[in-house]
Amino acid sequence: MRILLVEDDQQLASGLKESLRYAGYSIDMVACGGQALLAINSAVYEVIILDLGLPDMDGLEVLKRIRQKNKQVLFLILTARDGIDSKIEGLDKGADDYLSKPFNIEELLARLRVFERRLGTNTSSLITHKQVSVDTKGHTVSVDGEVLAFSRREYMIIKSLLENIGRILSKQQLENKLYEWGEEVSSNTIEVHVHNIRKKLPKDFIKTVRGVGYVVSKS
Repeated sequence: MRILLVEDDQQLASGLKESLRYAGYSIDMVACGGQALLAINSAVYEVIILDLGLPDMDGLEVLKRIRQKNKQVLFLILTARDGIDSKIEGLDKGADDYLSKPFNIEELLARLRVFERRLGTNTSSLITHKQVSVDTKGHTVSVDGEVLAFSRREYMIIKSLLENIGRILSKQQLENKLYEWGEEVSSNTIEVHVHNIRKKLPKDFIKTVRGVGYVVSKS
C-alpha cells in the first residue's frame, strides 16, 4: 500500500516514514499542504496521513481540496488540537479516521490495517488462502505453517495479491505499491520479484495474465 505522509515536523515525519517502511508500506513524504496537492497529481495513493497543523494552509482545507478530486483515497488525520469540534469538521469534510498526538506507532499501524481491510478482500490481519498465509501484523509469510524468508518487496507483492484475491493487479499497480519517489525501477523488476517468489510458493499459486498482470485466483 502506498501512503502519502503530510507532516511538517521533520523529526516525527522521518521516524514515521522509517517505521511504516519497516511495516511493509511505500511512503512518500511532504511537509506542507501545497506539496500535498501537487503530489496527488503525480502518484496514486491509497492512504493519506495528514497533519492538520501545516505551515502554509490548514490541514482541513487540504483534506477538502483533495477529497473534491478523489473520493476513494482514505484519510488518517493527525492532530494535536483538542476538542470534538475539529474532529467533527474533519469527518464532515471526508476524513476516515483520527489519531491525536502524541500517539503510539502500534496504534497507527493498527488503524492502517483496518484501512487495508476496507481496501482489499481480507477481513483480519491474518490472510490465508490455500496453503499460504500472510500475517500483516507480524509481516511474515508462511506456507503449510512454515514461515519462509522473503525480502521486504517480495512480502509486499504477496500481501498485495492476497489482499486482492481474484483481482488482477497490473505491473504498474504493483510498482506503485512498492516504490517511492526517486527510486529507480527497472522495466523487469516486478517480473524478477515474482519469479523469486514463485520458487517458494506452491506451483501456479500466482498466475500470470499475459499483457495484463498477476492474480491469485479464488479457486
